[in-house]
Formats: sequence, structure tokens, C-alpha cells
Amino acid sequence: MLFSSSIFLFVFLPVVLLCYYLPFRGHRQGQNILLLAASLLFYAFGEPWFVFVMIASILANYGFGLWVDAARRKGWSRRLPIVCTVVFNMSIFFVFKYLVFVLTNLNLLGFQFMIPVIELPIGISFFTFQAMSYVLDVSRGDAPVQRSPFKVGLYVSLFPQLIAGPIVRYTTIADEIDGRRETWADFSSGVSRFLVGLGKKVLLSNQLAVVADTAFGGGAPSSVAFGWLGAVCYILQLYYDFSGYSDMAIGLGRMFGFHFLENFNYPYISTSISEFWRRWHISLTTWFRDYVYFPLGGSRMDRQWKVARNLFVVWLLTGIWHGANWTYIVWGLLNYGLLMWEKYGGLGKGWPKFWGWLYTFTAFVLTCVVFRSDSLAAAGRYFQVLFHLGGGIAGFSGQFFLYLREYALFIVAAALCAAPIGTWLRGKVGSLRSGALLPAWDALSGVCLMAIFLLSVCFIVKGTYNPFIYFNF
Repeated sequence: MLFSSSIFLFVFLPVVLLCYYLPFRGHRQGQNILLLAASLLFYAFGEPWFVFVMIASILANYGFGLWVDAARRKGWSRRLPIVCTVVFNMSIFFVFKYLVFVLTNLNLLGFQFMIPVIELPIGISFFTFQAMSYVLDVSRGDAPVQRSPFKVGLYVSLFPQLIAGPIVRYTTIADEIDGRRETWADFSSGVSRFLVGLGKKVLLSNQLAVVADTAFGGGAPSSVAFGWLGAVCYILQLYYDFSGYSDMAIGLGRMFGFHFLENFNYPYISTSISEFWRRWHISLTTWFRDYVYFPLGGSRMDRQWKVARNLFVVWLLTGIWHGANWTYIVWGLLNYGLLMWEKYGGLGKGWPKFWGWLYTFTAFVLTCVVFRSDSLAAAGRYFQVLFHLGGGIAGFSGQFFLYLREYALFIVAAALCAAPIGTWLRGKVGSLRSGALLPAWDALSGVCLMAIFLLSVCFIVKGTYNPFIYFNF
């Protein structure tokens, strides 16, 4: 079930909200059971069998949490329960996401394994990492152990962030499972945030996807100009798809009294790759930092090669996390190379902000050509067109002008919204006459949000392109 689908917007969400705030109002246990049941139904709607995989993950990690907590309290070694936690979760992860990829590549080396048909459970990367982080936080003493399997289930399966994040740490919402307070301010800000995310997804990402899919879907773009247009549209599509989902998740969480951390902070204004990754998919970056990079020693090592090794492990795993394809692994290693060049080679150091931004933006565009391509060979063909290395039209093609004319408005809007212009304007308005104009600004914002909702509904009813990219991860 998609957040941007008619059945979610007009059936599922209204029914859950009405039940939550009317018959179950004031009954926290009943509200939690309702949210757990609704979350399992939400997942089972599109994954009727894989919901049992998620339930198995919940029960196993609930047990691991009790085990590691008992070991910690009694002063025993926590190594065995932690190893079992990692092995169990990574085994599920490997079987569903990477087994076919590994066997296929082994067969290319001369082996003759049978290749099973294994479908990928939606959002497995997200709920697996969440479940693991719960056990690891309990082991460290950063979070209290949860004695109720239903509350562990609610944490892992909570439908606002279940499918595509953000990856919510148990420490973030542990107190809110029983002690949250629903307020009108939170609910209204949650609705506003949800509508912003809906607009990002339906009005921007879905439209830009048409250009990107055309450029990447035909083997190679028709000209250099259309190749660059398609690549830029793809990174904008990717940003508005994922940040739009995160906005909707954060907004939905607030409607029910939960406060998730931010997952994006205007990454396209970054002036270095290291800054970019502090602003993009923040929950994944911090997950790898806290559970992989720091345990390996982080940057507090006596030799540079050890720091380089730690970063290599993190970015190799980041690439692997995104999918079972060599393109993702190469994409992760390309980012590793850029970060190492910045850290030890001085790349971008002392540059004017504009040149730092241009290099960062261009580098992300080029690495995402690899990320988006179906194979490394396809990425190579795309690069040949981008830099006019293999023939084709050097400049502009009719296809470029056609798509630019049709989607120029969406591209310009996407470029403007990628910068914190709205936040800056609200700050300026708030500073005028001691904020006397803020009511008018808020009223205008309300009108704009209603317009976004109505336009989004029109596009949804029309049945345009609608899947979320990160459902595949």
C-alpha cells in the first residue's frame, strides 16, 4: 500500500485515525494494539506472505533483546547473543536479497548451482536494520529492554516508517510507546508535513521520473544534452521520492504522537561530498557510523590506513545495502574514493563555495548514473553518450527539446525546492514588525498546502506513475 494511493489516503488512514482518536482515545494499550494491527495489515496488503517473515524477525529480535539484557545485568559476556543477532538478521537479509545474486555470479565462474526464484520482501533493509539496532542498543545499555513482544512488534512494524524509513532507532521512540502525548499542534504540523511529502512525491518525483526513465530505459540517451537532462532529472526524482516519503513518514508519526528524527537536510546545497552525506539519508549514515564505523575504531586510529579501512568497510556495506547488483557496490566504492580524496588529497579544500557546490553536485550526478543503470555495461554506454565518446549526437536532439518543453516547469520547481528558500522566507517574514505578518504567511501556507493536496489527488486519480524507488531497498 502506497502513501500516495487512493486506498491509503481515503480509506486506510482515515479509518485508523478515527479509531485511534474516538473509541480508543485515552486507552494507550488499545491504541498500541490498534497501531500494531493496522501496521501488519498495511504490510500484508501488498506482501501477504512476507508479513510472516517480518513477524519472525520481530519475535527473534525480541528474544535476542531479553537474552543480551540478561547477560549484561549478570555481567556475562554479550558476545554470543550479539553474534546470534547479527547472524540471524543477516541470514534473512542475505537469503532474500543476495542469494540469487551470489549464485548467479558463482555460475559465471563455472559452478552449476540451481538459481531459485526468490521475491524480495518490500522494505526488508529498513525493518531488519531497525530490529538489529534495538538489540544492539539494549546490549550497550543505551535503551531499556522491552518485556512485551507486542511493543517490540509495534516499534519494528509501525506503518509510517515501515516500508522506506527513516530507520528509527529504538532510543528515539522508546518512551513514546507508552508515554507519548498527542497534541493538536503535533497533529496539525504532522498533516502539513505529510502534505509536503505527498506533493514532493506526486507533483515532482513522479513527473521527473518520466524523463529519467526515458533517458535510462532505451539503452543509451539520444544525445549528450538529453543524457545530462535525464541524469539530472533522476537525482531530482530520487531526492523527491525518498525525502517525500520521509516527510510523509515523519508527518504520520506526529499525527499519532511519535517524533521521528529528520532524514534529509537539503543535501543539494552541499559544497563537499562529506557534507552531502551528512545531509542525505541521515538515518542510514548514522546507523553505519554508530554500529560499524565507531566499533571498528572510527577515525581515532593511530594510522591512516586503518581509518581508510574503516571507511572502506562502511561504504562497501552501504553499496551492498542498496541492492544485489554490481552497480550498487561500485557506486559505494566511488563515494568512498571521493571521500578519501577529500580527506587526504585536499579535494575541494579552500575552493570558493560555488565551485565546491558544482563539483559536489556533478559528482553525485555521475555516481548516480552508475546507481540508476541496470548494469555496469549500461552505465558505460550512458557515460559514452554523456562525454560523446562513442558517436551519437554531440549536442541537442529533438527528444531533448521535447522533454525539456514538457517538463521544464517541474524541473525548475524541483531545483528551487531543493534549496531552503521557504525556510529563509519564513524567517524574513517573522523578523518584520516583530512577526506581525506571520499569521498572513501561515494562512498563505495553508492555502498552498490545500492546493498541493488537491493537485496531488488529481494526479493520483489520473493514475500516473507512482511507485517509490526505495521500496526496492
